Amino acid sequence: MSEKVLAIYCFLDDFFLETNHRGSCKPQATPKVPDSIVLTTAIISARFFGGNQASAMLYMADKQGVLMLEKSAFNRRLHRLAHTLSVLFYYLADFFKALNLGGQYLIDSFPVAVCDNIRIGRSRLVEGEDYRGKIASKRRFFFGFRVQLITTVDKQPVQFFLLPGSMVDVTALQMMHLNLTAGSEVFGDAGYTDYEQETFYADCEQIYLQIQRKRNSKRPDPAWQVAYKKALRQRIEQAFTGPPGGQITMRFPKKIHAVTEAGFLIKIVLFLLAYALETSL
Repeated sequence: MSEKVLAIYCFLDDFFLETNHRGSCKPQATPKVPDSIVLTTAIISARFFGGNQASAMLYMADKQGVLMLEKSAFNRRLHRLAHTLSVLFYYLADFFKALNLGGQYLIDSFPVAVCDNIRIGRSRLVEGEDYRGKIASKRRFFFGFRVQLITTVDKQPVQFFLLPGSMVDVTALQMMHLNLTAGSEVFGDAGYTDYEQETFYADCEQIYLQIQRKRNSKRPDPAWQVAYKKALRQRIEQAFTGPPGGQITMRFPKKIHAVTEAGFLIKIVLFLLAYALETSL
């Protein structure tokens, strides 16, 4: 664990040097704790401590011997670095796309509940029917967000999109823009069926949506293509909940603790970023 923490810190420090990071403190102030330490602590909280940032801060102070901020100051610094988290994710994504010579990608979604269904009426983090979604595979509802994730066939994440839970997959596909190179193929389940989007991406951006077909589809696939699409799509499901180690969602705690909606979304991004680093470091 200590070696992995050190690798994450070195990567972040080099990233800040390469991108001429200005820092999250005031220009005239000299921070006692650099941003690379703040982000390292936040990322290892998602990777090793189930999102518990207090435990990660204690580990960094006791085991790594670094000077650590107080909890409130740490949270303020982390919120100021929220945009940097997304920049860092897509910095890694560019490398993953460059290494993905086959040009094949997978798209799927998973839910992240804000609270149990019985507590929806008392939720203060988010409110409204927009956040009430359905998990079709489990035949149950949830209240929170739905994460759309695109990965390579080797399960390396290259793009994510956060939406309220009521937004189904096909609606998300219509709202998001696939930031992929020309000639790419994107494999997804039948929930992403939208013939207009398939035609648009193929004609305008040379991105080919390879969606699993329903039984009554107007564009049926031959048997070999049905089996091929199914085999590829199972890989992204393994990235969500499969071996080794559950990879993304099984690292989530039963309830993500956050006081604000922004803090909740930051923690989701931290879990995605921790997974992205895990696939590369």
